[in-house]
Amino acid sequence: MTYRAPVSDILRYGERVRKNGLALLEAPGNDAVSSTALAAAGATLILFTTGRGTPLGFPVPTVKIASNTALAQRKKNWIDFDGGEVLQSGLDASSAELLSLLTKIASGETTAAERNGEREIAIWKRGVTL
Repeated sequence: MTYRAPVSDILRYGERVRKNGLALLEAPGNDAVSSTALAAAGATLILFTTGRGTPLGFPVPTVKIASNTALAQRKKNWIDFDGGEVLQSGLDASSAELLSLLTKIASGETTAAERNGEREIAIWKRGVTL
């Protein structure tokens, strides 16, 4: 299954979505700063892949996707989806399961971060700090 979409806009850090379609956001790579920037730009759902199980949540529902099954099993209370299942169940089955989960969360089901009360923000400060 292949999905394609033309890029409709490119946003700088701190800008909000202006057009319908796929927008790219230029933001620092730090987990907390980039996810806060996504929420500030207008994202209504964040898919957060993790190899360490970072226990963060942001101002919008943040779906934690473990990169491997061992992590998903160790951090059950932090992880929403086991990406390692692709190796066991195959890409099509795992994709369908993830889409089902995202549909439920978009319809109001809570994420692990929401259940754990994790709602952080981090602002990137440019320039010199004295």
